[in-house]
Amino acid sequence: MKIEKFEDIQAWQEARILVKSLYRIIKNNNEMNKDIRFRSQITSAAISIMSNIAEGFSRKSNKEFAQFLFIAKGSTAEVQSQLYVALDLGYIDEKQFKETYAMSDKIARLVSKFITYLKGAQRTQ
Repeated sequence: MKIEKFEDIQAWQEARILVKSLYRIIKNNNEMNKDIRFRSQITSAAISIMSNIAEGFSRKSNKEFAQFLFIAKGSTAEVQSQLYVALDLGYIDEKQFKETYAMSDKIARLVSKFITYLKGAQRTQ
């Protein structure tokens, strides 16, 4: 499949699902919803994944795009770390943790594969 716009990127699509999932969890959890700083941290990190993929796509070179993908991957790790906080504080249960962590892990793997692809494409240019 040819990627013509950032919305075509599978990692961006999966990140969008993650963001919606996190907002749904927060909406349904009064304690998490009241923890404004935590809520802001985890949602900002998740939104950052989507945003950096989109911003990187708009850059002029594969090298620049890859830099933004590395940032997106870092934001994915941040979400994963925050999920442990949510679990430890009782904001989410083990099932929610595993499901959401798996989503973020899938995104991290997709981003890593895309970075590898872009680096290979740089060598052929």
